[in-house]
Amino acid sequence: MNLRYIIDANILLSILISGKSQYINLLSLFEFILPDFALVEINLHKDVVMSKTKLDQVQFRNYSYTIFSLLKFIPSFIHQDISVANAVKLCTPIDIKDISYVSLDLDSNLTLLTRDEKLYKGLRKQGFKNVELFENFLSKYI
Repeated sequence: MNLRYIIDANILLSILISGKSQYINLLSLFEFILPDFALVEINLHKDVVMSKTKLDQVQFRNYSYTIFSLLKFIPSFIHQDISVANAVKLCTPIDIKDISYVSLDLDSNLTLLTRDEKLYKGLRKQGFKNVELFENFLSKYI
């Protein structure tokens, strides 16, 4: 069983909005890695997160501290040039915002978990196999 995965910002946004303690358990069982670009995306959508969460401000802050303490962020400057170039080729027809996730995936040879069906189908169509829908992952472990 693989214990290390790359997740995208969509998954992290969902986790933050949900406020569910089951995610803390999940994040404790597996190592979830994200490129630093995910922090940019999360910051862009902070108002959506705050408006959709059912947690009060203190609960949300505590929950978020716990969630972020269980994640690993990798700076984009350490991605190999060849991985970035291949990620650009793979993501350009789908969504260029996903380049950092796919590049990290190529560098690490881990599986990218996503809720983005367009990304999943687009990568699979191009023969990229290290991608899985998050719901499928959850159905195996929860």
